[in-house]
Amino acid sequence: MALNFVLNGKEVSVDVDPQTPLLEVLRNDIELNGPKFGCGLAQCGACTVLMDGISARACVIPVQIVAGKHVTTLEGLGSAHDPHPLQTAFIEEQALQCGYCASGIITTAAAFLESNPNPSNEEIKQALVGHLCRCGAQPRMVKAVANAAKKMSGDSS
Repeated sequence: MALNFVLNGKEVSVDVDPQTPLLEVLRNDIELNGPKFGCGLAQCGACTVLMDGISARACVIPVQIVAGKHVTTLEGLGSAHDPHPLQTAFIEEQALQCGYCASGIITTAAAFLESNPNPSNEEIKQALVGHLCRCGAQPRMVKAVANAAKKMSGDSS
């Protein structure tokens, strides 16, 4: 059964079982590397994507749910030539160590900053609470999100 949705700004059609997890379709059928398989239970956040601008765990979403919707992965936020401010901030703050969790954290932060463009550090920590990072980079990640928020709001201080 062909399912259509918009992925990173482009219309895509996939012919898969409608119950196939979105993450499996993104990684195996469309060959994107941003979202990762972590726990398979929607608890670690490595698979997070944006679905119509809202943070969602792709490992537990049947692909049929995204039919007609807009899905954005890390690849859709920015590119090497035109990175999203969050991607730039994470690099500048050296907020990543192994990078496994990065895609989910950055996409979650992008949705969070859309709804809260001027967050406190405590609000950023709360927004990222559902993501597991075993490398201990969380303080740098919070700083990166705060710096991206400043840049996105035009604050150059």
